[in-house]
Amino acid sequence: MSYVESFFIHLRTVDDFFWSYIGFTLVVSLGLYFTLKTKFYQFRTIGKLKQTIKDLHHESKAVPGGGIHPIRLYFASVGGMVGLGNVVGIITALIIGGPGSLFWLWIASFSGMLIKYAEIYLGIHFRMQNSEGSYDGGPMYYLRHAFKSSLIPAVVAVLLCIYGVEVYQFVIITDTLSQTFALPKFAVMLTLVGLTLYTAIGGVNRLASVCSILMPGFMIGYMAMCLWVIGCHFEMIPGVLATVVKSAFTGHAAIGGFAGSTLMLAAQNGIARAVYSGDIGIGYDSTIQSETKSQSPEKQARLAIFSLLTDSVICSLSILVVLVTDLWHKTPALLPSEYVAAALGMHFPYINIFMAVFFFLAGFTTILAFFTVGMKCAKFLSNTWGERLYLVYGACSFIFFSFFDQSKVILIMSVSGGLLMLINMVGIVKLRDKIYFK
Repeated sequence: MSYVESFFIHLRTVDDFFWSYIGFTLVVSLGLYFTLKTKFYQFRTIGKLKQTIKDLHHESKAVPGGGIHPIRLYFASVGGMVGLGNVVGIITALIIGGPGSLFWLWIASFSGMLIKYAEIYLGIHFRMQNSEGSYDGGPMYYLRHAFKSSLIPAVVAVLLCIYGVEVYQFVIITDTLSQTFALPKFAVMLTLVGLTLYTAIGGVNRLASVCSILMPGFMIGYMAMCLWVIGCHFEMIPGVLATVVKSAFTGHAAIGGFAGSTLMLAAQNGIARAVYSGDIGIGYDSTIQSETKSQSPEKQARLAIFSLLTDSVICSLSILVVLVTDLWHKTPALLPSEYVAAALGMHFPYINIFMAVFFFLAGFTTILAFFTVGMKCAKFLSNTWGERLYLVYGACSFIFFSFFDQSKVILIMSVSGGLLMLINMVGIVKLRDKIYFK
């Protein structure tokens, strides 16, 4: 066994233990605490989308000075969350954890709404104005107040720099484009790296502009296709939902190409993928939203509830199209990136070309969003050299990990995300009295 294989085996052990026990407990318990404390604030807020947008729009017009329009930041936020994690990464939860993982994804998403609210509220509350006339915020800033130390914020900034190089979605895009259009893989990698670096240099403002253009059409188009497929298999829905709920608490026996799962596997994978896809407690969204023009932390933080709801709906649709078409346990097994394409391909022509373009648009916005946050964290660590060194590090990392298996790459994202979530959750608990749900 090579050193590389041994490293990933140990990493898998750490990842399994964390999400089976620590991550599971943190998300559910803290989310439940905020839910009960606020008398189910997330459910009361979901019905006030129109009023929230109206309030933020009016405030952004009335407040002079720097910052980015709150609604543009919503699309920047969604651009980082809604991507291949909703279409490919979430399918790994189904493959390993079974149908019950969807139920635990719902639990994590609704619990996570108030966790995201809390971290965005704190990010804006403790943010600082920068030399460009905008703002810098996020976990690096509020954790200073939580731990009364500069070491923990620096550790979080380093972890966000690692997490900011979204190698998993980069690998899927390069593999898909090179195979679908018979292009040289190295040429695809270099082109994608160049686009990412160029756009990220423009900061959150350029990110918001790109995502505001790409995300609305992507979300509407993908959800419409999924709903069509689910509607065509309408008679399967009651049985599928019953299986989802039953498997969430009893696991699922082996069937066809599915090896079987337990309750812990279902919970572990459902919650881990919800955290990865929705950025629950990781800090990406807090860093982005802190650049808002709004001076009201609670108003901007409410958008986190809607962005995570959007993310959860798209994840659910991705799993449901694979379940209702009965592809999830078929043999031979497909790659995680092939299941949704196969399900949609049963109803739409030229799906391989569509999915290649779709993967690029969805994945590029996420890669760009996370890399932009990594740039801000690198600048936090070193105002002089941080951004330059991060550009070099990012380019090298994207290319290096492109030659690794998809399952190994997402493992790196999962472990680093788990560490970030652990530190952020502790900070949020310590600062819970500073958070107001209005």
